[in-house]
Amino acid sequence: MKIVYAGTPEFAVAPLKALIEHGFEIVGVITQEDKPQGRKGVLTPPPVKAFATECGLPVLQPHKIKDEIETVRALGCELLVTCAYGQILTQEVLDVFNKGVWNIHAGLLPQYRGASPMQSCLLAGETQTGVCVMKTELGLDCGDILLEERTEITPTETCGELAARLSQMGANVIVKAVKLLETGAYRLTPQSTENVRIVRKITKEQAKIDFSKTAKEIVNLVRAMNPDPVAFGVVAGAQINVYRAEIAEAGAEFTGAANGEILTDKPKRGLLVKCGDGAVKLVEVQASGGKRMSGGDFLNGRKVQKGQKFEC
Repeated sequence: MKIVYAGTPEFAVAPLKALIEHGFEIVGVITQEDKPQGRKGVLTPPPVKAFATECGLPVLQPHKIKDEIETVRALGCELLVTCAYGQILTQEVLDVFNKGVWNIHAGLLPQYRGASPMQSCLLAGETQTGVCVMKTELGLDCGDILLEERTEITPTETCGELAARLSQMGANVIVKAVKLLETGAYRLTPQSTENVRIVRKITKEQAKIDFSKTAKEIVNLVRAMNPDPVAFGVVAGAQINVYRAEIAEAGAEFTGAANGEILTDKPKRGLLVKCGDGAVKLVEVQASGGKRMSGGDFLNGRKVQKGQKFEC
């Protein structure tokens, strides 16, 4: 069975690699266009293109896949596997593949349909997530499910760490899925019509910490935004990125402090900030243009001081 693979970010590399290693016939790879990266705007290929090129696979980078259907059809493929490709597929595109289009989705369905399932489940404080392989239909992540695998989320796990695990899970599950599709011995499970939730793409504005929220909500935000777009707070007009945080134990200095107020000038205690239900400890931070460091070292360097207040 001839397969075309469509994916773009690092998350999509492991599933493609697994399909190749298990001997499936990949006749082409579709990915997004090269984009400028870094301060100098160097045109950089997406990770899936870089890997596919190393493997000697033909790579297509259509601006809009719907406008290059004949080019895709010319690959002579039967099945399309997608993973974080980044473009909506029209019915015309779906009809090219007589064995169907199958998507690797990094979240549980129908609770986390859309562009940000991993970040959104961390924001919600979920303790479990998973990977689904579903049949792609018109509509957002609404197709029947072929396979689903679940995993526990650890209390301190960041989105980057979770993505690395789910990428490998996606690699394992797509190999099982394609084997089932080859034999035809499978049964699809329709998605529930209850608890449907659409999760949109995360914006930089959503990464700003509101210290009027609870410590748990702030910790979950920091986890969800690491490594991108990175949670941040603003104090004295300066932005401070926050990569890790934890709930702080109650202390006498919490009493009477305003939300967002820095509570201590003792580096050994760390960078404690008053929040809605107590305080949060900013464990790993970074000033604009600076290095990542512990909150204690940040205090020690007098980047911020006790009594200063983060915006809420």
